[in-house]
Amino acid sequence: MNNKIQKITRYGKERKEGIEEIDGISEGTVMTVEFQLEGQEFVALNGGPQFNFTEAISFIVHCDTQDELDYFWEKLSEGGDEKAQNCGWLKDKYGVSWKINPANLTEMVSDPDPEKSERVMKALYEMKKIDINTLEQAYEG
Repeated sequence: MNNKIQKITRYGKERKEGIEEIDGISEGTVMTVEFQLEGQEFVALNGGPQFNFTEAISFIVHCDTQDELDYFWEKLSEGGDEKAQNCGWLKDKYGVSWKINPANLTEMVSDPDPEKSERVMKALYEMKKIDINTLEQAYEG
């Protein structure tokens, strides 16, 4: 895999007097982590405990097979929450939202034939973890 931590920056002495009591971040605490996942670069910022993960940001994993989808679902939901989500969404043990999708999902739900796309959406809404075969059967009618 092409994954690595590239740089870690920590909060230093430059923090103004009294601000630590406001945000709970002390000197030496990690401020940013620059990392790479499969060649894609990311920066994570520790803004303090007042900032939480929300579903407004989700990572999408496109899977070619049901085995691949099951693998990512199992690994990412371990210690997390798959029950509160639907349509292939789950939260990992850190509270980060993930969408575990078949690679052809966008193609199926955006098909110009509204009957096909509506059947897929109906089937999708009934799922937590996605079953690729069921979606493809809905697509074909």
